[in-house]
Amino acid sequence: MIKIYNTNLETQKTEKVDTIQKGCWINLVNPTEKEIKRVCEEVNIDEAFIRYPLDYEEQARIDQEDDAVLFVIDVPTVEYNNENKEYTTMPLGMIVVRDDFFITICLKKSKVIESFEAGIIKNLYTYKKTRFILQILYYNSSHFLNLLKQINKETEIAENVLQKSMKNKELIKLLTLEKGLVYFTTSLRSNEAVMEKTLRGKIVKMYEEDEDILEDAIVENKQALEMSKVYSNILNGTMDAYGSIISNNLNSVMKYLTSVTIVLSIPTMIGSFWGMNVIGLPLTNNPFAFAIIIGLSIVVSIIVAIFLKRKGML
Repeated sequence: MIKIYNTNLETQKTEKVDTIQKGCWINLVNPTEKEIKRVCEEVNIDEAFIRYPLDYEEQARIDQEDDAVLFVIDVPTVEYNNENKEYTTMPLGMIVVRDDFFITICLKKSKVIESFEAGIIKNLYTYKKTRFILQILYYNSSHFLNLLKQINKETEIAENVLQKSMKNKELIKLLTLEKGLVYFTTSLRSNEAVMEKTLRGKIVKMYEEDEDILEDAIVENKQALEMSKVYSNILNGTMDAYGSIISNNLNSVMKYLTSVTIVLSIPTMIGSFWGMNVIGLPLTNNPFAFAIIIGLSIVVSIIVAIFLKRKGML
């Protein structure tokens, strides 16, 4: 899918257009081969620049070739697997072609880019390409923070459910959240490296206001990274604690069942002795033999049960 936006120099309003023109923003989401070729031919760049961000395993980095600069960052995304919500990341490519075009490439729709498309972000001008990149970096870091807060809330809900009953569904949810935090932490580190390199290397021309936006983006990213680390440590500790609790509960159940088995085996053992088909057993000719044997079994079982109770096994 390809969408083209351009800021009218007279009205300063960003509108959707049909043709690629100087100063426009070209947004590609999982583009077809035809769309890739069209964009590359009209803006005169190498197809590889557009294909790099379409690789799900592409690392965050900056690449420069001829008159084009490629920025690849990781953006957070939420995927739904049946009823399970999974937090992960995917690469987002941003290409500055000379001072003429700005291109964004992504495998799937991103909430960050959708915010710009919807006009939610203020002071969006497609011809101010450097500021556009820095705004994306800033709002991407903010989006990481928002999703981290959601992860924290979902963790608290799962913990409250687990305190009442140990359900596999909630344990699996905690494992999924833990995996998402690992993805977030790794991606935030990579994004930080890209932003630091942008600030130091002067890869794109920046004005004083642009540097302020980039510094704010770096601060937001660092905050998100610290939050991700803290939540990850908390979740690791929680998973370890619940693992110990589950193991302890299983040991308690096994101990209880073993004790009950011992108590129940006593009447069976006594009944087996008097059920032998041999001559000379005690009480053989006693008319009250059955009642005596039952009483003996009950008394011995009670004694054993009291002993096990005092030992903490019942």
